[in-house]
Amino acid sequence: MKSRPHETLLAESVGLALLVVLERLAPAERVAFVLHDVFAMSFEDIAPIVRRSLTAARQLASRAPRRVRGAAAASDADLSQQRGVVDPFLSALRNRDFDALLAVLDPHIVRRADRAAVPSGAARELRGAATVVEEALTHTDLARFARPILVKGSVGIVVAPRGRLRLVICCTVRGGKISEMDVIADLAHLRQLDLAVLDR
Repeated sequence: MKSRPHETLLAESVGLALLVVLERLAPAERVAFVLHDVFAMSFEDIAPIVRRSLTAARQLASRAPRRVRGAAAASDADLSQQRGVVDPFLSALRNRDFDALLAVLDPHIVRRADRAAVPSGAARELRGAATVVEEALTHTDLARFARPILVKGSVGIVVAPRGRLRLVICCTVRGGKISEMDVIADLAHLRQLDLAVLDR
């Protein structure tokens, strides 16, 4: 079976991430964003659709893209460096490559998780690369749904089977390695996260 072209995989990845982020916009913001940025409709036409004044419609349409694209993101250089670690982590996880996973994790990495992210009785905090890799390899069934995304201005990971947000992993990258991972699955917390689509 031939692998799909890189462009197809990239489009699928961006599409899923965009879907997750769009779901987090208020309904009026979502409508204004799609009509203006996707269908190039004028603010005069959008205003009556969202039942706002012309000025309010402009504000909606300008606020939504900032949220979608991550206005408070780190510099391009920082994001590129973070992607250079997070992407190989995801690739190694999909391939169940223990050594490749170790290579992108700080030896003293700390993995924290909220109660919703781990089974009852399981450790909410793990320390050490080997321990974190062993746990990660028990979740390879979810790896195909994992995509890089902007979380609070930094590169993280979103897991969204069929576009439904299941969990987010906030990653801290230091010295070219992932030194901290915070796994969030609590729905109330997920709704409050500042998520945005990454440019490629």
